[in-house]
Parts: sequence; structure tokens; C-alpha cells
Amino acid sequence: MDYDSNEVRGQIVIVGTGGLGRELHELVEDINDASTGAHTWDILGWLDGNAAVHGTQVHDLPVLGDLDWLQNHPDVYVVIGIGAPPTRRKVVEKIRALGHARFATLIHPTAVIGRRVTIGEGTVICANVTTTTDYAIGRHVLINIMATVAHDDVLHDYVTIAPAAVISGNVTIGEGTDLGTNATVNQGVEIGAWSIVGSGAVVTKTLPANCTAVGAPAKPIKERPEGWHL
Repeated sequence: MDYDSNEVRGQIVIVGTGGLGRELHELVEDINDASTGAHTWDILGWLDGNAAVHGTQVHDLPVLGDLDWLQNHPDVYVVIGIGAPPTRRKVVEKIRALGHARFATLIHPTAVIGRRVTIGEGTVICANVTTTTDYAIGRHVLINIMATVAHDDVLHDYVTIAPAAVISGNVTIGEGTDLGTNATVNQGVEIGAWSIVGSGAVVTKTLPANCTAVGAPAKPIKERPEGWHL
């Protein structure tokens, strides 16, 4: 796999001081607790677009400023604590526009990660996630606690998988799709890019891009124009 859990780490900042950002702080601390020496992260603090929180502290760490802070800190790694795929994509593009390109890939020590897999930069895999083998996960994907990813799955960039979602084998999930809590995706199904699948939905058939789907079996209830996420 293209992520080495034994890589030498360094300084890191977390973008977003909301609930997910604070969960990622805990995740990084758990990684540090399971590691030693050069394999730990030095957590510098937070970046947030809300100027009102600049100079304050969250979890006893300073809010350092907004994304422009990265211009003077090119060697610092970044992780994005934002759950909504469209917003996460926009933040990543802003960071890249600043010339910054160090995104941390974080995998919780309790996650089960298969062999012969690919995991892209900036992806976060949370506690008690279970995966098997021969799957590909793109960049800046978020897989929340207790979710399951099976064999031969493909999760494209910016996908969000909510807690306890179950993805069966040979599934393809398009870029930027948001899969809800406790949702299930059956074997061999494809979900189009930038779709939203509701909590508890059971996806038994292919879903188009840019739709919202709910129910068991899941059916589209809303369609969005192409590029709605931009």
C-alpha cells in the first residue's frame, strides 16, 4: 500500500475546530500513544477560517490563524477536519493554491487495514474501521468509526463514509459522495460522483451522480445539476 504506517512523521496542524477536527486531534494523540520517537506527530494547533477564534485555545492547543498561516510553514503537515465533501475539496484546493502540498494520511491504531491496498494522501481512517483486501481509497477520503470496506472496492477522492456504514465487495463510490450513518451498499453497486446517501439507506442498485438517495432500497429523491459542489 502507498501509506507506510511506520513513516517518520513531523509537525502537523488540523484545519477546523469543530467536532470532527477535535476528533482528529484525539486520533493523532492515539497514533502518538501507539508510537515512539520519530514516529510521532508534533501537534502545533489549529487553523480556522473564523477570525473570532484566532488566538484562542481548543483542547489546550492554539488556534494559529487561517489557511494563510501555511505560507510561512511549508514543512508542516495538514489534515482537514471537515466532514462535508464539497467544503473539504474547496479547502484542499485553497491550500494547494498557496503552494502547500504536505497532507497527512492518518490511520487509527485500532483500524484493520488490509494488504495489497492503496490509500491516498490526506485520507483519514478512524477507530475500529475494518477493511479487507485489494481495495483502492483515493485522496482526502474520510472513513468514520466502525465503518466496513470490503474487497475490490474503489472509493474516489473526497468521499465521506459516516459511522457504521457497510460497503460490500466490488463497490465503486464516486468522487465526493457522502454515505450516511449505518448505510449499507450491496455487492457490485456503483454510486455516482457527488451524491448523498441518507442514514440507514440500503443501496441495492446503481445510483446516478449528483443525487440524494434515501430508503431501503435506496431511491433518488433529488437531483442536482452537474458541478453543484463547486
